[in-house]
Amino acid sequence: MSELLAGALDALATRASWLEYVDVHVAFTSTNTRMTVSRTRFMVAGAIAGMAAAPLAAQTIALTGTPSESTVEQIRTMVSRLNLEQYKATVKGLTQFGDRRQGTDRNRHAVDWIEAELKSYGCTPTGRITYDFQPPPPRPPLTPEQIARFRAMRTGTNRPGPGGSLMRGTIDPTGVNTDSMRQADPALRALDTPQSVAGERQEVYCTKVGTVHPDEMYIVSGHMDGIGWGEAANDDGSGTALVMQLARVFSSPDIKTDRSIRFILWNNEETGLNGSKAYVEQRAALQGKEDPVGSGKYPEPKWLGVIQHDMEMFD
Repeated sequence: MSELLAGALDALATRASWLEYVDVHVAFTSTNTRMTVSRTRFMVAGAIAGMAAAPLAAQTIALTGTPSESTVEQIRTMVSRLNLEQYKATVKGLTQFGDRRQGTDRNRHAVDWIEAELKSYGCTPTGRITYDFQPPPPRPPLTPEQIARFRAMRTGTNRPGPGGSLMRGTIDPTGVNTDSMRQADPALRALDTPQSVAGERQEVYCTKVGTVHPDEMYIVSGHMDGIGWGEAANDDGSGTALVMQLARVFSSPDIKTDRSIRFILWNNEETGLNGSKAYVEQRAALQGKEDPVGSGKYPEPKWLGVIQHDMEMFD
């Protein structure tokens, strides 16, 4: 993979200005179906297309150590088709559904809209994962001792923070907004008012079928649900739109990949990765199985890796 990025980076660099970073989450592999979220800050934005295009050059690199000129040219062509205005329009299209909180009509409508967009790109076949989600019971209120401990932490120095960070100075509580009245736009506040209801959930995906190894695939993903009484434009409309735009580019009829690529828009990420866990539970045992036998079709190719995109505007 590193050889491909090194060989293709020059071709990608001229298109890298419209996105600064990509987060890579190693979520699961064929030998490890336990969901983990190992987040790594990785390369500049142009490398997104280079990394997603890894199937194009895997065989060439194995033989020569560098991607062929034809492979680099194909990557260059694909990157040239990335368009900032289309990306922004996709983010805007997602925000029409408010925060897209799981278990709401606005979330279901967003799933329908995403699937229609994927089909319009020619990214087929599309599919959905259907699962049941029952939220855990609410947490009990903080005890006076816990409140006192939190207040003491707010005024300390070099306090441990998320991801191994250190927090300094006096800070306000961090996290997602839960106060509807902090949303100043009354129309958006009204859109986000209906709360989630336990029960059936769905998430959508589409697949670029590989021409040489259709029984193996890379997964390129983001999560389409959000919270916070806003439009969830950054978390994670930005990642969802990026995955959708990659699906558009890869679905061009002149683009061929050795291996399959599946573009998945997870649901229920904000509740604890429940959508991706449901995918693993339902699909892990199907990996690499030809169905029907002799058809050359693999409903669930073997997982080679996952590239997860989350909060691409700022983090």
